[in-house]
Amino acid sequence: MSLATQAFLAILPILLVGALLVGLRWPAKRVMPLAFIVSAVIAAVFWHIDLNHLLASTIQGLFITADILYIIFGAILLLNTLKYSGAVSVIRQGFATISEDRRVQVVIIVWLFGAFIEGAAGFGTPAAIAAPLLVALGFPALAAVMLGMMVQSTPVTFGAVGTPVLVGVRGGIEHPELTAQLAASGMEYGDYLQLVTTNAVVIHALAGTLMPLFMCVMMTRFFGKNRSWKEGLSIFPFALFGGLAFTIPYVLAGLFLGPEFPSLLGALVGLSIVTFAAKRGFLIPKKSWDFAPSSEWPAEWLGVLEMKISDMAEGRKMSMVKAWIPYLLVALFLVLSRIDQLPVKAFLSNIKISWNDILGTGINAASAPLYLPGSILVLVVLITAFLHKMEFKEFKSAFWDSGKIIWGAGFVLIFTIPMVRIYINSGINELGISSMPIAMAEYVAAKVGRIWPLFSPMIGALGAFIAGSNTVSNLMFSLFQFGVAAKLTMSTTMIVSLQAVGAAAGNMIAIHNVVAASATVGLLGQEGSVLRKTIIPTIYYVLVIGIIGLIAIHLIEVVDPF
Repeated sequence: MSLATQAFLAILPILLVGALLVGLRWPAKRVMPLAFIVSAVIAAVFWHIDLNHLLASTIQGLFITADILYIIFGAILLLNTLKYSGAVSVIRQGFATISEDRRVQVVIIVWLFGAFIEGAAGFGTPAAIAAPLLVALGFPALAAVMLGMMVQSTPVTFGAVGTPVLVGVRGGIEHPELTAQLAASGMEYGDYLQLVTTNAVVIHALAGTLMPLFMCVMMTRFFGKNRSWKEGLSIFPFALFGGLAFTIPYVLAGLFLGPEFPSLLGALVGLSIVTFAAKRGFLIPKKSWDFAPSSEWPAEWLGVLEMKISDMAEGRKMSMVKAWIPYLLVALFLVLSRIDQLPVKAFLSNIKISWNDILGTGINAASAPLYLPGSILVLVVLITAFLHKMEFKEFKSAFWDSGKIIWGAGFVLIFTIPMVRIYINSGINELGISSMPIAMAEYVAAKVGRIWPLFSPMIGALGAFIAGSNTVSNLMFSLFQFGVAAKLTMSTTMIVSLQAVGAAAGNMIAIHNVVAASATVGLLGQEGSVLRKTIIPTIYYVLVIGIIGLIAIHLIEVVDPF
């Protein structure tokens, strides 16, 4: 089977998903089961994957699905708990005191608060937390999901305290040839990862500083009464200020502290500066912007998660600080549980549910439920119920409402993630050929040659689209990117950096991230509509960083120091 044939067969399920979701506007609950079947058949017939390996990959996928659903459930439960405790009403009023302008709220809540959650937790958590909060503040559900997906870009490479680099890139590139090269230069893998981090923060800053403006423009164009690009562009000074308030400390953290801190510190510094400035009207347009009345919204904008004042607890007085304490606790607990120097991380991550060598295939599956953000969210929910003095019937209502929403998302994800694992594990075959994702990448590399830096981010984005994870994309493709760079005598650290940055951009169109974010606001069946919108910033991001890569390799002539 030729490489071209392998690449064509490998991309067929992806084309099918795109055509049905985006083109024919089928709901994901119909598309993903079909895509799973097609992927399994192609893997069995053309990659000679036996039934045991298909089943093992499916079981491995279900482990991951359970983790994701747990995170979603925790995010929804926290939001519903705050709804019934009355905290959401207080938070809404608090943002109104900063600014009633929805564009300002997007910069502060989505861009900065979402980036902080990404830096602490990663793995789709920002959208799962930010989207329902936006709905609670009066945003259409479809707009909330779109914006929640867009923040999963610049902060993602250093999300989950640097996991995509520390685990994804390192796990992807560790091999004897590079070990020998580094040793000969007196370097270690940590030094290599720092070089990748240095490149990545600069590339991200150049492309990502405009993302807050992009968010505002997308919102006013697709969800404004006038469907206007101009209304979004009119907040350019404040949006640029919000972008720089994040990316400047983000770059400094990456250059001097390493991959664990850019997103965390960039967001913390940016959130402090921008909130302070917004309260004083700095750079905010005189004319405020808001959505049309909700009675005029199309039905497809709405989810089943409703945040009406009548739902809130009445007669319970609450300060702004008390209302925000649950989210502050989430951020604090996430950070404390992910710092290597503290014993908490080792304790939580060592308590695992695992299945090794599934069906004798060598494929393993494991979950560390206490380490997942879902456990932290549930813990904060219990603290909140006590702190806000909720009645049992209120907590029961919050739990019941959350369970109803999670049920719909589960059906889609039990097909989506196993499909991804079949893709990734297809490299375990008796033919000795590359896995389906690698086959696609090798075909592209063979065709493009010296302009590879332009295409390198696209491969990273493709991996994230398939796997829904920057970390997994880096694990799949970092070694391949390293090999292509070495073959073309290009800087391997720059090309691997482009892979990592491209994978971050691909998270904006990752199917199961869209499904997960949609589930948090009860917006099921509109995944194609979300993807048709988030593909726009994704294309912008991969093209810009691809051009930056070409300039770095061929004009600046960046080289490796080993």
